[in-house]
Amino acid sequence: MNKQFYLFTLLFISTLSFSKNPIENFINNPLLENANISLLVRDLETNKTIYDIRSKNSIIPASTMKLITTATALELLGSNFCFDTKLEIDGKIDVDGVLNGNLYIRGGGDPTLGSEFLGNPDFLANWVEVIKNAGIKKINGKIIADATLYDAQGVNPKWTWEDMGNYYAAGSYGISYMDNTYKLVLRSGLVGTTPEIIKVIPKIQQLSFENHLKSTEIAFDSAYFYGAPHSNLRSIHGEIPANRLEFIIKGDIPNPGLLLAEHFHNKLIFSGITISELPTNVVTSNSERKMIYIQKSPPLTDIIKEINVHSNNGYAEQVFRYLSLKNSAVATSNVAKEVIKAFWKTKGFPVEQLFMYDGCGLAPEDAVSAQFFVDLLMYMKMQSPNKNTFFNSLPVSGESGTLTHFLEKTLLSGKVHAKSGTIARVKCYAGYVEWKEKKYIFAILVNNANGTSKAVNRKMEEFLLSLTEN
Repeated sequence: MNKQFYLFTLLFISTLSFSKNPIENFINNPLLENANISLLVRDLETNKTIYDIRSKNSIIPASTMKLITTATALELLGSNFCFDTKLEIDGKIDVDGVLNGNLYIRGGGDPTLGSEFLGNPDFLANWVEVIKNAGIKKINGKIIADATLYDAQGVNPKWTWEDMGNYYAAGSYGISYMDNTYKLVLRSGLVGTTPEIIKVIPKIQQLSFENHLKSTEIAFDSAYFYGAPHSNLRSIHGEIPANRLEFIIKGDIPNPGLLLAEHFHNKLIFSGITISELPTNVVTSNSERKMIYIQKSPPLTDIIKEINVHSNNGYAEQVFRYLSLKNSAVATSNVAKEVIKAFWKTKGFPVEQLFMYDGCGLAPEDAVSAQFFVDLLMYMKMQSPNKNTFFNSLPVSGESGTLTHFLEKTLLSGKVHAKSGTIARVKCYAGYVEWKEKKYIFAILVNNANGTSKAVNRKMEEFLLSLTEN
């Protein structure tokens, strides 16, 4: 055994031995004595409760909320489900190859179009070939981005103003494109000066900025965008490091469907296909359309893994809203949460302990109990036909995703499959522990500790390591 690894683990366990039990060690310290805690550990094989601290209390879960979103999606849609994006026309193609009508992009909620994480990065080149193969040489009309499968709300109304406008809180639309994220390239000067905006990637013609940034001595990105959904005005506040020739910050694309239509329009023009009108995202006609192509996303298995391993908020929100289509013709956040709650109620879950307003966990009004998480994890492991897909979608302690450094170089490195959740004053983990012949399900949710997130993390590691003594 690696000496450093052995000493690190020994230190943890010897520290624990001085406590009467792991629960007292966890809660009876200045860091957590005033914190709001909901905790439950259950033996997977016997269903016996090992530890319980107010497990029925619902508190803010942060990104552990994604466990509920992804589990529900697998149960309702199936692991092989794919999102569809359709190319349609509403006119006829004459003998000269002229489409007398419009070309539509009908969005299906796919989060992977142009994404840097999944999907085909050259899908637009394929779309151009589809149009050529359909015999279209000229379009007497326009490219129309139809994102009406989702409502026009975009950003969840429960999110804070500080989050809205930033890449990690991008809007959710019927058409998602390039992760609904742009990069703003800045050049900073001396301390106290305002950084210069160099360019936007991708270029968005309509987008403008009120720049209130400052160059300071910090060494990290402390810049925030502020802006409403669909608005092309963004205000930037905060700080970035001084004296940088290039520094990149990221914000949300206000209208991803329109940007996709513009990029498709330009690709077609470049390929020699003429188009008489400019692209738009306004759907005014109810004319009958003919489908000429379906773009399928990667399977839900891959999308779920991206959500859970890397805690992808954008993907989570696209999936969350799509679930509302089980009960509605248009995808909305309100119907999505009703669909999810109703599903788990049929399984006998304590849904009175679930307060769900989004799919990713950014909403400060979200609240879930440790009991609900453990019941969910138990069901997905023991009863779900998607149990392997779900389990394999979780990051692994000391190895992958958001758990890369959690329990690293300890006895439980590689032994915990779980989802983390972290926002201001919130630290949570929920998942599975496999230690020798023992298997546990756990949820540890902590709000409002008297210390840093890093310090809370250490206490959670100590607590989970105590399971190796059972």
